[in-house]
Amino acid sequence: MSRNEKIESPENVLKLAIATSSDKEYTSLASVITQHKPFDILGVLYESAVAGAAAGTLVETVLYPIDTIKTRLQAVRGGGEIILKGLYSGLAGNLVGVIPKSCSKFRKKIKNYLPQKLLNLFPENLSAVAHLAAGALGGAASSIVRVPTEVIKQRIQIGQFVSAPDAVRLIVAKEGFRGLYAGYGSFLLRDLPFDAIQFCIYEQLRIGYKLAAKRDLNDPENAIIGAFAGAITGAMTTPLDVIKTRLMIQGSAKQYNSIRHCINTILKEEGSSAFFRGMGPRVLWIGIGGSIFFGVLEKTKQLISQKPSSA
Repeated sequence: MSRNEKIESPENVLKLAIATSSDKEYTSLASVITQHKPFDILGVLYESAVAGAAAGTLVETVLYPIDTIKTRLQAVRGGGEIILKGLYSGLAGNLVGVIPKSCSKFRKKIKNYLPQKLLNLFPENLSAVAHLAAGALGGAASSIVRVPTEVIKQRIQIGQFVSAPDAVRLIVAKEGFRGLYAGYGSFLLRDLPFDAIQFCIYEQLRIGYKLAAKRDLNDPENAIIGAFAGAITGAMTTPLDVIKTRLMIQGSAKQYNSIRHCINTILKEEGSSAFFRGMGPRVLWIGIGGSIFFGVLEKTKQLISQKPSSA
């Protein structure tokens, strides 16, 4: 290729026009065109996986004892006492579900990279609908792995099993493969509203804060917004979490035949207050976890995006 041909290529002609033009509108339009980059789906998946796994693993490890206390409070019937030993029981097996759980935050990365391609499908005043839908879809997809890990984790937490391999073997032997998905419907009933509401609150708060501050949020601000969104959502969904816990841990005893039967039985035998057991630890766990997760998530994404490109 000759030197003149290289200079006269469309891209170079556009760059030259930008450099020499005094028309601000033309310059602005040309800048947008030249800066456009195709959506890199593999890059988004990679960044989301690394950031989500790092944030999720840290949260699960640090706050796991609080989750164990919450589970034991919800599992106890009739106001019995809980045991405060073995608060890290089941942590190793639970970490298997951290990546799909954390990478459901991939929906957030999609939103960031495809504002025109996805969110413009909705009017500006309905952007919350897009965030709700993204949150629900992400939660549903990750539930395929999360439900078995949650069943195993909670049964170890209350002392039914001592390790994840034993739990899998005995559950399948006594209840069949379906036993690993005990309470699947109640899990979705809890997590789809939770994921959608938390994600929506988080995104709307970030958008509002950025518009008010007229700048990008820093790590502490992301952490605070994440904590607030998680705590509010956790409190709202505690009754659904109690139902999920009861259905997942009942095993072959089959105390509850369905979600409706579980609700009616709890109301009849324990009263409505039973639906709010473990709310304190749940709000604390999710609030602190939300601040750590979203803070680490944003920081990890920044570090990944700053790596030198091969282009």
